[in-house]
Amino acid sequence: MINTNRIVPVEKTDLISLYGLILLQASGNSGLAKLASLDVAGDYQVTSNNAKYICDQPVKSVDIDATTSSVSASTIYFVPAYDYVGFSIDGTAVETAGVDVDPANGGQLYSATLSSGTITIAQVGF
Repeated sequence: MINTNRIVPVEKTDLISLYGLILLQASGNSGLAKLASLDVAGDYQVTSNNAKYICDQPVKSVDIDATTSSVSASTIYFVPAYDYVGFSIDGTAVETAGVDVDPANGGQLYSATLSSGTITIAQVGF
């Protein structure tokens, strides 16, 4: 915590929207866009190449459409759902590199970066 003496509570927005606002402050994230879930369960599909997204709700699964949409690079910021499954490319589950996702945390922000056919997961923040 930066200031333990004067805490301002977050009451007017949700955590994911707050993360999006903070991410937009970095010049490298100027093209950050919302990725809308396909359903209420938190399933997503990425169809734009070289895009930077933040998922609009906790993520159960993300499929990257590498063949039809020619997605070869992308960055996805996400908070995992409690029933987080993981990532797939063209419908086939893939092993990710980087850190393990802890869905029980309930609010941790992660990034998933697709590059050269590999998805690398990183924890964002402290």
